[in-house]
Amino acid sequence: MIQNIKLNSHVASDGILRLEVPLAITDADVQVTISIVSATPNNRKTPEELGWPQDFFERTAGALEQDPLLRYPQGELPQKDWDDLSA
Repeated sequence: MIQNIKLNSHVASDGILRLEVPLAITDADVQVTISIVSATPNNRKTPEELGWPQDFFERTAGALEQDPLLRYPQGELPQKDWDDLSA
């Protein structure tokens, strides 16, 4: 007799999956087969799949032409007249 049982469970932070499976069988030896399927699909794309050149981040991480990074003057913004919001 083969009985298929489908369970949803959670793997604890220690990496151990604990299962309690109720069966109609008692006092018998059984063979158990377990298939692990992620309940959360992995939709993460690689940088290359997202359009970045191969090894782009490895080649450019920490590569600044200026050290320290300089922010040049940005000029002045015009003052907003909050009483006249139509402008």
